[in-house]
Amino acid sequence: MRAEYNYEDQSLLSAIKNGHEKAFDILFRKYYPMLCAYGNKFVELEDAEECVQEAMLWLWENKDMLVIQSSLSNYLFSIVHHRAINRIKQKEVKSRAENYFYEEMQSLIDDTNFYLIEELTIRIQEAVEALPESYKEAFVMHRFKNMSYKEIAGILGVSPKTIDYRIQQALKQLRIELKDYLPFLLSLLIKHV
Repeated sequence: MRAEYNYEDQSLLSAIKNGHEKAFDILFRKYYPMLCAYGNKFVELEDAEECVQEAMLWLWENKDMLVIQSSLSNYLFSIVHHRAINRIKQKEVKSRAENYFYEEMQSLIDDTNFYLIEELTIRIQEAVEALPESYKEAFVMHRFKNMSYKEIAGILGVSPKTIDYRIQQALKQLRIELKDYLPFLLSLLIKHV
């Protein structure tokens, strides 16, 4: 029985070498399911199908130069095996490249963020220091010491409405002073939400 398959394959191969598309079609239909199942042992079915299609296309395009020293079936399985292994290697290389790129970009972003945060911290401190004393005092007590308007008003001996006004004025001045950093501040806030 094996000799018949070899004889049939040899006949098909001979016809294919002579350019008979019908012989190629018969060979394709005969081996396609088996080769896909074989390739699927190594790669996803979709990739296996592509490997088989590429192998068959290669066989047709190179029919004039074909020199097969083993059986045609062994030859086809070998081509699919090599293509599947190459597909795996390509995906691994692509995955490593993507991971490397991601890590490098993340590192660059982290480094950039670190320096921008450091610069922003200095700029905020300078901007707060530049506030008029009454604004700065109310702002620092509220924002950095988490005190309520009522508590600050009690300590400073003014009304809570005065404290509200001073803090609003401080925020207004800080927005003007730190306007160049607003996009960066927003990106930081969005990341941490």
